[in-house]
Amino acid sequence: MQQLISDLWPYLAAILPTICVAILFYFLIKAMIEGDRRERLAQSKWEAEHQDGQDQARS
Repeated sequence: MQQLISDLWPYLAAILPTICVAILFYFLIKAMIEGDRRERLAQSKWEAEHQDGQDQARS
């Protein structure tokens, strides 16, 4: 068992940073996309309310 771990450790040490960076990149991009979606929703809601206010002021 000890021999197996010592044989595999260099490969794990080489691939582990790549896996960690990929996971970090995934969560970062996911947060950016969700933030953009929320911002677009808030913007469209604000524009709808603003448009309604202008329509009422013209009447």
